[in-house]
Amino acid sequence: MNKPIKVLVAKPGLDGHDRGAKVVANALRDAGMEVIYTGLHQTPEMILEAAIQEDVDVVSLSILSGAHMSLFQRVRKMMDDKGLKKVPLIGGGIVPDEDIQKLKTMGVDRVFGPGTDTRDIVGYIQGLFKQKVAKKKSE
Repeated sequence: MNKPIKVLVAKPGLDGHDRGAKVVANALRDAGMEVIYTGLHQTPEMILEAAIQEDVDVVSLSILSGAHMSLFQRVRKMMDDKGLKKVPLIGGGIVPDEDIQKLKTMGVDRVFGPGTDTRDIVGYIQGLFKQKVAKKKSE
């Protein structure tokens, strides 16, 4: 029996709006994934600790505050430093198009903007793990 993909959904920083994060979390659950939602006002340290404790397969940040460059970078660096280099970091929220490529260069796998169909997010995460399984089989 395959274990479900485990996704951490986190709201870092001072952003107080979490409706989108909750919609995404519900869509991931509906697709059979295990979701850990950390709630509002999480520090990067709290997010990293939850990711380690829960042994997650994916970390997803929802950022609407405009602090996406620093928060994504800090979380990715901390994940890498603690041995979570292979754990994908994805996210969504209000991120200007010109910052998306910069985030990818920092190690963010994918950024989903406002209005993204939740099926696209589910499909992307499922695709990550199809690739991971295929890679393991070929090794």
